[in-house]
Amino acid sequence: MTDLGLNISIESIDFMKTETINNIVAIKRKERGVTQEELAFMVGVTRQTIISIEKGNYIPSVLLAMKLAVFFGVAVEEIFNIKLK
Repeated sequence: MTDLGLNISIESIDFMKTETINNIVAIKRKERGVTQEELAFMVGVTRQTIISIEKGNYIPSVLLAMKLAVFFGVAVEEIFNIKLK
């Protein structure tokens, strides 16, 4: 194992490359009975951003993830989770 300092090893870096973020934004949105456009307005983004998040093509900022969690009344971790590939 090669130590790069700051307690980060080459193996840790390789591990990070195999992670993705899954989300249940579409499920939560449908449970609330709101459209993508309505959700986008409520959290201050475009409908295209919501579409990209729901498809898994875009990982939201921490601020946006927190806004979504507040809107749905759940913890961020209930909506977003790490999946290892």
